[in-house]
Amino acid sequence: MPELLGRPIGEVGYGLMGLTWRMRPMSDEDAFAAMRAALELGCNCWNGGQFYGSPDANSLHLLSRYYAKYPEDAGKVVVNIKGAIDVKRFQPDGSPEAVRRSENDCLKALGDIGRIDIFECARVDTKTPLETTLKTLEEFVTVGKIGGIALSEVSAATIRRAAAITKIAVVEVEVSLWATDIFHNGVAAACAEYDIQIHAYSPIGRGVLAGQIESLKDLSEKGRYESSPRLQPDNFNTNAKLIHALQGFAKRKGCTPAQLAINWLRCQSKRKGNPEIIPIPGASSEKRVTENGTIIELTEDDLTEIDDLLAKFAIVGARVGGPMANYADL
Repeated sequence: MPELLGRPIGEVGYGLMGLTWRMRPMSDEDAFAAMRAALELGCNCWNGGQFYGSPDANSLHLLSRYYAKYPEDAGKVVVNIKGAIDVKRFQPDGSPEAVRRSENDCLKALGDIGRIDIFECARVDTKTPLETTLKTLEEFVTVGKIGGIALSEVSAATIRRAAAITKIAVVEVEVSLWATDIFHNGVAAACAEYDIQIHAYSPIGRGVLAGQIESLKDLSEKGRYESSPRLQPDNFNTNAKLIHALQGFAKRKGCTPAQLAINWLRCQSKRKGNPEIIPIPGASSEKRVTENGTIIELTEDDLTEIDDLLAKFAIVGARVGGPMANYADL
């Protein structure tokens, strides 16, 4: 079983974003049911954010209410929280003042029962020296207010710079069958070199690999993919070939496309020199949590066949588009 900061965690984690960052507020009853389902499946490595929702209704507030109802669960969960974002401009702010304010606001919102095991600045602030930001975070580790430090969406060069400054526990980055960049751009290799765990967000390709997107018509009906270069009409028709091939493989394997995507990523952990990789799919219903958290065994022959599909149907288009491309440390 994987460990983080000496604590056991499941091979699959759980992303909290969809529980609070949504147009229509979700009831605590429904959110808590999904959270408890994740724990029952052993998906106890949870990922949240200070900006996942409004300043008074984000992941920290949800966790605080959850722990108030289920205090026995507080010791079972390992929580990674993203912060240090200027929410008015939605830009990273790694200055000491912003980091301290973010940390303290997160701790206040969480309350006395829970704990922030890992804290990460969401994206790199290019206006603040990396050493300044990380040394500020280190202060909170030293006094025991957080357990460790993570990086978010960083390049291999930044990982090596950061590892020379302080201990880095986790790198959070997008990884999926739809986004295999880390295996080619040095990020996975750098994490393996420094024994840094990777937490892979969007392991279902932002929903693309769940079997719900079959055509350009589906994209227009979903209405939330405008900023993704890989989903633009010229690229999508090419990329859909991989989607359909993977759907066929999942059907033969007797699992859902989402389960195939998550378990393929789970199986990349420690494979071919990779570091430990924990997929962190998000889900807002018990049914979806159960689907995502189900372990599907993939043989080395299965993985080799999928490798061949990835080589045959190469994805075209940049991984990051829209305003967030300005903050991608690629």
